[in-house]
Amino acid sequence: MPNLPDVVLWSIPAFVLLTVIEVVSYRLHPDEDAAGYDTKDAVTSVTMGIGSIGFDLLWKIPVVAVFTAVYELTPLRVPFLWWTALLMLLVQDFLYYWQHRLHHVIRILWACHVVHHSSRRFNLTTALRQPWTSATTWWFYLPMVALGVHPAAIPFCYGINLLYQFWVHTERIGKLPRPYEYVFNTPSHHRVHHASQGGYLDRNFGGILIVWDRMFGSWVGETERPVYGLTKNIGTHNPLRVATHEYAAIARDVRAADSWRERAGRVFRGPGWQPAAQRAEAAQAAAAASATPAAATAPERAA
Repeated sequence: MPNLPDVVLWSIPAFVLLTVIEVVSYRLHPDEDAAGYDTKDAVTSVTMGIGSIGFDLLWKIPVVAVFTAVYELTPLRVPFLWWTALLMLLVQDFLYYWQHRLHHVIRILWACHVVHHSSRRFNLTTALRQPWTSATTWWFYLPMVALGVHPAAIPFCYGINLLYQFWVHTERIGKLPRPYEYVFNTPSHHRVHHASQGGYLDRNFGGILIVWDRMFGSWVGETERPVYGLTKNIGTHNPLRVATHEYAAIARDVRAADSWRERAGRVFRGPGWQPAAQRAEAAQAAAAASATPAAATAPERAA
């Protein structure tokens, strides 16, 4: 097995250079419709990225131990050649699609991934806004190790995937030629993924390839200007709160739950899941609100 580089670590100078170029482009050619940059938001994103590097080292200790044990147990071996490396990257990208999708639809996993969606901006620093609890992501690649892929190849492939996704976090690039848009993840596809409008929610999960979304019914094209952020924004630039706010919300909901069934739902159902009784109350409240005279003050729209 060759000594594989840390792709993300070696790419940091390129991340810095491209971010500076994007900032300068906004200064030279402003776009009033774009979300653009906010200093506090950008600093938070960079801080989250730096923190994630440190926490990843911690989470990888048990992951490496389990991966190594599984690799020693399996009789299968996949040699690291140029064509097998491409095949590994393809399989990793497929598993990434499901890892990403499940991190949107299972609340305890969403508590990790919500960090990346917590910015109301969409620029290259948003790509750096990574969680500090990434332990939930690595287990999706255990099947590759069981099939004989060396554990060191997993972070290598994952790093290439993240490196590719860096450049799609921008509003400065419009739609690309149709053949490329059909096969690969692009800025247009990923703007949809980060949008909070109802028709855009939980769409376009692909890392490098967008064909997984087309195959499994989660693809949506960009038709209207995205509104970035969460359906209920957190309103803070404190990195610790950004990293932990959804875990705290889960803990509050579990403590307030009336049954073990509800507790399990608060943890393992979707982020917006409510018990049947609360769903009925919410529906009644919505019906009452729709019957309110038009002169009443409308609530602020969540972005």
